[in-house]
Amino acid sequence: MPIPAAKRPAVDRALTAAFGTRELDAIAPLGGGLSGALIYKIRVGGIAYLLRIEGARDAFRDPDRWYACMRIAAQAVIAPRVRYADAADGVAIMEFVVERSLSQDFLGTRADLITEAAQTLRALHQAPAFPPLVDYMEGMEAILGEHRATGLLDPEATAPLFARWMRLRAAYRTDPADLVSSHNDLNPRNLLYDGRRLWFVDWESSFLADRYVDLATLANFMTSGAAEADLLLAAYLGQAPDPRQRARLHVMRQVNHLFYGLIMLNAVAGQRPGVAAPGGLAAPDLAEIHQGLGAGTYVLEGWEGQVTYGKSRLNAALAGMKTPAFDQAVRLLTP
Repeated sequence: MPIPAAKRPAVDRALTAAFGTRELDAIAPLGGGLSGALIYKIRVGGIAYLLRIEGARDAFRDPDRWYACMRIAAQAVIAPRVRYADAADGVAIMEFVVERSLSQDFLGTRADLITEAAQTLRALHQAPAFPPLVDYMEGMEAILGEHRATGLLDPEATAPLFARWMRLRAAYRTDPADLVSSHNDLNPRNLLYDGRRLWFVDWESSFLADRYVDLATLANFMTSGAAEADLLLAAYLGQAPDPRQRARLHVMRQVNHLFYGLIMLNAVAGQRPGVAAPGGLAAPDLAEIHQGLGAGTYVLEGWEGQVTYGKSRLNAALAGMKTPAFDQAVRLLTP
């Protein structure tokens, strides 16, 4: 059985509590992403479930917090039903969602998909409040400080980007009314389609945060052009957005690019401490990389591929911060 021996007692406790038995009909490992968790598809009584065993813990990767968030989302029918979750043992069992392809099997138009994602997000944000963790923008400052300490990229190459970040940081303040139960990592891997509806999964990054964090993530991954971004925002709000709402989304989209770029680069720096990445910020366009990821022609797992992806995200943030629309948004939001 692929479950590590040291984890077996905790898994036995989980199975007994959830199903009244420790016996499994079948078990198969699944990819665990970048979190270090062990993920399995199991069958008990002929029914499939998802078994998750947590990896390393720190102040951010805290099952006490995100298990609570996952339960709230499941009760709101945004996440699959939770059959068992024990933060002390770091073991959770959820209903298994048989995933269908959004690109091939979604029953509707591209606009329908954007609308459904926005409405699902609205339902999440209307759920009872998640536990707080940190002010999102202060968290971004910490991630940026960690990046600077790694020495991975040439400071001269990133100076124009980080100068614009300081301008953004001075302008953007979260409205207390915008603090909601936020997933904070709605990348395509964390959106599942079962042939009828969308589910949000993988709640490690969730906490009480600015609603525009999730909106920006969906906009950057799911929309192309201002019209589709406006559709996302209008479907979420239930009405046409006003100029300040458009400005918040536009600014947070650049923060989102910066977040994913820095998270990837910080992880890369940890793999090879002290190694500097060559080439400044030279990287393919982000849309080209996303197309390659979808087609299976771009590999994200290797060190070089992750460095390139991180640089591409930083370039996307820099390009977005150079636009007249960004200047206008910052002026509108400056206190």
